[in-house]
Amino acid sequence: MARAAFSFSHRIRVRYAEIDGQMVVFNSRYLEYADIAVTEYWRAVALRDHPDWAGLEFHVARAVVEFKVPIRFDEELDLCARTTRIGRSSMTILIEIHGADADDLRAEIEVVNVHVDLKTGKSQPMPDWIGDKIRAFDAV
Repeated sequence: MARAAFSFSHRIRVRYAEIDGQMVVFNSRYLEYADIAVTEYWRAVALRDHPDWAGLEFHVARAVVEFKVPIRFDEELDLCARTTRIGRSSMTILIEIHGADADDLRAEIEVVNVHVDLKTGKSQPMPDWIGDKIRAFDAV
């Protein structure tokens, strides 16, 4: 997806602790980058500011990483995120990792978050306002 299709991006810099012996970002760190992207994306959408946010819980049900180009120590990266699907109890978020200020795609990560009831551990319907806020924010 082109960077222009994303209403949200968050810049990070690769730290020494995130690289492996080949001086590239270790594969497990990509999911940490996805977590940062989703956290900052939801902050930008202002989901937590809604009065009904308290008590809502989302779990990652699926995560897929497609590696494109290695990421190296001390590089600045832009984590771009947008919701690509909103279902009854889940949403799919696409995260693209780009080199800062460039359109060089380094990785694509797809994350499915499911709204769950903590007591039962089972999925439950999401409130409608969540989808409404996300759709309004992602309208590019």
